[in-house]
Amino acid sequence: MPFPANTPTVDDLPSLGLQDIAQLPVELLAILQREVDERLKRDKAAKARLDGALTVRYATRAAEERQAAGKDTGTIRFDDGDFSVVADLPKRVDWDQDRLAAMVERIRAAGDDPAQYVDIAFKVPERKYAAWPDAIRAGFEPARTVRPGTLKIEIVPQGGDQ
Repeated sequence: MPFPANTPTVDDLPSLGLQDIAQLPVELLAILQREVDERLKRDKAAKARLDGALTVRYATRAAEERQAAGKDTGTIRFDDGDFSVVADLPKRVDWDQDRLAAMVERIRAAGDDPAQYVDIAFKVPERKYAAWPDAIRAGFEPARTVRPGTLKIEIVPQGGDQ
């Protein structure tokens, strides 16, 4: 179904009110949704390519500058012509959970409070929770809060997932 020339486009969406967009014909909403998704996909691919090119261009220099500064990770700055390049290599730390649990037990056995040294968190994967017998589940129920996630709506033509 063709739409009039004054039909809103994806570029118009940021300046339109939510109620105005919500009142558009469903066919137009489906077209806009598809166009936004395609744009996002294209823009993500473009960003990945650009980020890759920046890595090719600056990774070696950034590593040299970081080494000269005596840093393994973190942010360093250097110049390229009239521009400053800011290269951040974040620190990612992983802890062996079994060894941490053993350390917590040693601290507790020594009479200290492990919470002074480590953050302790318990998690129950929903898949495991659902598989528990009712009696066990009932004991954990008071500690469980269920919050809804973000609503996702997709408009698809009837009779298919196009």
